[in-house]
Amino acid sequence: MTRHPLSGVYAAALTPLKKDASSPDLEAVAPYLAFLAARGCHGALIFGTTGEGPSFSPSEREAVWQSALRVREQYPNFRLLAGTGTPSLTETIELTRAAFDLGYDGVVTLPPYYFRKATDDGLFNWFRELIHKAVPADGYLLGYNFPGVAGIGFSLDLLARLKDAFPVQFAGIKDSSHDPDFARALGQKFEADLAVFTGTDSDFTLALQNHATGCITAPANLLSPDLREIYNAFEKPDFFITPEAERSGVEKPGFSHPAQIRVTHQRHILEKYPPFPPTLKALVHRLHGFPRWPVRPPLENLTPKTEEKLMSEFK
Repeated sequence: MTRHPLSGVYAAALTPLKKDASSPDLEAVAPYLAFLAARGCHGALIFGTTGEGPSFSPSEREAVWQSALRVREQYPNFRLLAGTGTPSLTETIELTRAAFDLGYDGVVTLPPYYFRKATDDGLFNWFRELIHKAVPADGYLLGYNFPGVAGIGFSLDLLARLKDAFPVQFAGIKDSSHDPDFARALGQKFEADLAVFTGTDSDFTLALQNHATGCITAPANLLSPDLREIYNAFEKPDFFITPEAERSGVEKPGFSHPAQIRVTHQRHILEKYPPFPPTLKALVHRLHGFPRWPVRPPLENLTPKTEEKLMSEFK
């Protein structure tokens, strides 16, 4: 399988904050990304949903993006994606230009989520303006398909129009629809022509079976070793055969790969403690020794009782 240059396992990275949540902890950004790189991530998305992107001003985003570049001093091939979507086309253009000017590998852009009744024609025009004015000829933009949160997403027809109009620049999508049928439909319609990154760890194998090129997920902050194992193993001819299946002579789906089983189990635990940012910040503190980074309102930090319950389950 020929993979897109961006293909791989990405964490939707947490954003380190100072104790009072007043500003990003810029000194902590690159060390945290190095932690992700050491645990198998090909790259990270800075200021996606897990990074609390909409809670930060353009100047704060640019400061964090600049700080993140220092990870390449230790991991020169670590890929950086910037979350640039806002309801404002003008602001999204400015953020997208800033990310590419800094040398980011690509951007991940929500549709204008305030406008929930926008038509496919309106969304096509919005992305056409954005790409014309902010994405270099060799730059990559991924649409961010998260209708459950954004209230608006990408239809198959809209994706086809954008891909036809911008075959290089509109690289594909981060699909956080959590809809297995949509994952299958993407594979059937586009095969490998559209770079699809699943946002659902428990469906990683399913997505790969349907021509996905990788994943960008919140739990990858913790589960990246297993996600990388799935990614690396997928092309091996025995990927779909577990030892139990081999003994029985029956080929089972790749969902029974041991790494996928672990990922699915752990993601389902995390889903019991929404939203992800405070939950993951508590876990990276307790399990990996990072500072206890807060979240910005309107999100709330976990209560001690909830945190202890989470720890007992996740361990």
